[in-house]
Amino acid sequence: MNGTSAPIEFRRNAVEPMECLKAGWNLIRNQYWLFVGMTAVGVIVGSVVPLGILMGPMMCGLYLALFQTRRGQPIEFGILFKGFDYFGDSVIATLLHMIPVVIVFVPSYILFYVGIFAMMAQGGGEPNSGALLGFFGFFAIFWLAMIVILIVLSVVFTFAYPLIVDRRLSGVEAVKLSIKAALANFWRLLGLLLMTGLMSFVGVLFCYVGAFFVMPISFAAIATAYEQVFGLGEFQPNLPPPPPIFS
Repeated sequence: MNGTSAPIEFRRNAVEPMECLKAGWNLIRNQYWLFVGMTAVGVIVGSVVPLGILMGPMMCGLYLALFQTRRGQPIEFGILFKGFDYFGDSVIATLLHMIPVVIVFVPSYILFYVGIFAMMAQGGGEPNSGALLGFFGFFAIFWLAMIVILIVLSVVFTFAYPLIVDRRLSGVEAVKLSIKAALANFWRLLGLLLMTGLMSFVGVLFCYVGAFFVMPISFAAIATAYEQVFGLGEFQPNLPPPPPIFS
């Protein structure tokens, strides 16, 4: 939870995509290979459990390392697993991100294949070409709309994990504030995510492994964008909150 009752302010139209990429690289370049290793392990571990349940803690650990580096404090590989100190809140944020995607996409896949089999059954194994063209045209438009929704979700959830780590917000509070701040910086933040996405795509072309070499820069750029919008909060030792006092 946030240690103060005062609302957390954020800046509008503050994200500078190119500056984020440059500053992100400058942030990690002295420890680049350490961040490559942390990012690779974090993504692999985070992908082991469905719905990205472990991805949240891994991302929290990575942002913790980035913010600690930004403050000039030493880091080591093990800080990645400090993200599990934020396990509950990070899982809540992840589920709030993933559940809408699952709710939309799973029924869509089912309807897609049911529609194909239904047309084949009606046509005796060879569906009517006009009906098939209309069917695929409809789903092409539908999938394009889904891609737009995915992009918007990616933008509005950008700051959720950094807020959990830096401001000690709960998962729900972090998601709410991330949505507000991201919408206030939407187009600039979208530009940054498109550039980092292009970098990752180019990395994938190099036998996929290349993506791991550019992902640390992408996360560092997002950490820089977070600082442009919110500024870094005061350093808080990563300790559990004190127990309640009963009178």
